[in-house]
Amino acid sequence: MSTQFLFQEKQYLGRDATWISVRMILVLFCFVAYYLNLEDLPSRQLFFIVGVGVIIVSLIMIYMVHYKTVVDGKNLILSGLWSSKLVKIDLYNIEKVECKPYSTFVFNNPVYNLHKNGKIRFYSGGKDAVWLTDKDGLTYIIGSHRSEELAQAIMKAKERLK
Repeated sequence: MSTQFLFQEKQYLGRDATWISVRMILVLFCFVAYYLNLEDLPSRQLFFIVGVGVIIVSLIMIYMVHYKTVVDGKNLILSGLWSSKLVKIDLYNIEKVECKPYSTFVFNNPVYNLHKNGKIRFYSGGKDAVWLTDKDGLTYIIGSHRSEELAQAIMKAKERLK
């Protein structure tokens, strides 16, 4: 029993380039402080341990799935990390599909099912997003590295529902 999806994408928690850069700058600071701190041995070792720890956590986060986006025939399904609830968006209720930038900010925090100001946000990385507006006026903002494909898959699924 194999199910064919119109679109499927996994968003990983640690693969956003800006946050990788921030973590690597922190590691660089720790290793420079380790190198320059010659007198006090315990604090020198602490800088080294923290630097290595940040590298290890960063490597683990690169392979950690933040959420998965699936477009099947009738629904857009977003499944998150372990304790996150599954979000199903009925495509029949969607009125408008747009591809726009996620945000004007340089740094955006990863979010899953964040309700704020009448918008529900899903974001892990990338610059673009698909903005969905339903019949009630609620806006879903779904960040994606392949936002054009996601928008086309949603439009294709909506056409099949008619």
